[in-house]
Amino acid sequence: MPSSSRSLIGVASLLAFLGAPLAALAGPGDTLAEAARARTRAAVTYDPAYVVLAYPGGDPPADRGVCSDVVVRSYRTALAVDLQERVHRDMAAHFDAYPARRLWGQRRPDPSIDHRRVPNLMRFFERQGAALPVTRDPADYRPGDVVAWNLNPDGFLPHIGIVVRAAGARGEPEVVHNIGRGPRQEAILFDYPILGHYRWFGDAAAPPPGAP
Repeated sequence: MPSSSRSLIGVASLLAFLGAPLAALAGPGDTLAEAARARTRAAVTYDPAYVVLAYPGGDPPADRGVCSDVVVRSYRTALAVDLQERVHRDMAAHFDAYPARRLWGQRRPDPSIDHRRVPNLMRFFERQGAALPVTRDPADYRPGDVVAWNLNPDGFLPHIGIVVRAAGARGEPEVVHNIGRGPRQEAILFDYPILGHYRWFGDAAAPPPGAP
């Protein structure tokens, strides 16, 4: 057995002895992917209704949610990153950089809904320098990557999810998303036109290779 493999097994054994999770060996993308996978074990009814939320740390009822809530909840669980707070702070400082006025006629940020709207999340990730090229090469998509799609190529119906597996049964990455039936893990990465591809793990993460 190579010495590097023995070293890794030794670290894993020590972590297990100390009661530390093996996730400590994983990078932030794997940790985020695991949090997204955990969302599939929650019973969630798809419900796009507007809900007044506390701020920061506000969340709809645990048994309700939409596609963006999968992303928000996964970031909170895995990385202690509150996208509600982060999006609101950025929108408050740079409101016209976001599509809220154009798409929804907003005049000011709204911390109850802004982070739950896919175009706002896309713009936030772009503004963090987290945008990556959109390709059809499965190797370009890693666990923890966020992907946004357009479900209606004849119009505009944005959707969002998290890559959780590099290559599934169909030979392509699998994602966790809520398209109306609750959070599910499925191989649908290339089923719809991709609007955006992002890799962002909070302030501590280095800018991803190829980011603009």
